[in-house]
Amino acid sequence: MISKLDLYKVFCEVAKCESFSKGAKALYMTQPAVSQAIMQLEEEIGVRLFTRTSRGVILTNEGKLLFEYANSAINLINAGEEKLLKFKNIMLGDLKIGVGDAISRYYLLPYLDRFHNEHPNIKLKIVNRTTLELCNMLKSGAIDIAICNFPIEDSSLEIRKCMDVQDIFVCGEKYKKTLSMPLSFEELSKLPLILLDTKSNSRQYVEKHILSKGIEISSEIELGSHDLLLEFAKINLGIACVIKEFSQEYLNNEIVYQVKTVEEIPKRSIGLCFLKSVSISPASQKFLEILDC
Repeated sequence: MISKLDLYKVFCEVAKCESFSKGAKALYMTQPAVSQAIMQLEEEIGVRLFTRTSRGVILTNEGKLLFEYANSAINLINAGEEKLLKFKNIMLGDLKIGVGDAISRYYLLPYLDRFHNEHPNIKLKIVNRTTLELCNMLKSGAIDIAICNFPIEDSSLEIRKCMDVQDIFVCGEKYKKTLSMPLSFEELSKLPLILLDTKSNSRQYVEKHILSKGIEISSEIELGSHDLLLEFAKINLGIACVIKEFSQEYLNNEIVYQVKTVEEIPKRSIGLCFLKSVSISPASQKFLEILDC
């Protein structure tokens, strides 16, 4: 009889393919065997998992809930098998790192260069996502480690600080002439602000702090990358909120100028995180040693 784990593998494949026949082909099984496996699983858990359509099948609401957990579990099992192979030989394999866009450019590059030189046979895969997305990818086994904007509150993750960063506001030449005096957060909120999108951990941190002072800020323009914030500020489209440590070239060359505020936004951190419940691979351990966080 097919094992419970195999039933879930069949279920997940059919869910992803949205077809019994395509799922059977992907699993190298016959379609009747796949249909029988789904029927067995539905009988064992007592719910209907799929609804048939003219084009194939779609998940029921109960099926969607089960898929979320079953697919993550299978991904973790696959990741565990991969890591066992890597334990046999640190010189082979791959390392999947999730990182924010600005962090990868302004913080991570020299460490990647060193790691690649010391372990040239390990294939690096770099995934750029928001902090929330990276945390979800860690928990599903899609990446090995993540380097994110803090704060992060997730009891399932091991979190280590790498460096402190300061959020500041910058402007172009046009605004520099009119913003010579330090601004209060209330005065700042009335200016055209250029911010990262609302899913960004960096933006949420800044907004939360300013809101704690009784001031709500909103964006005139929302962007998806730190570099675009600087470029939009440079051409006087508004006042951009950026990370000071990642903006030094623009500030030192007076391409943009820091907008002084009466009160500074408290420093926060960037750092790495990985699952507490899963042993990290030798490749991940070597990379953590290079980061020295």
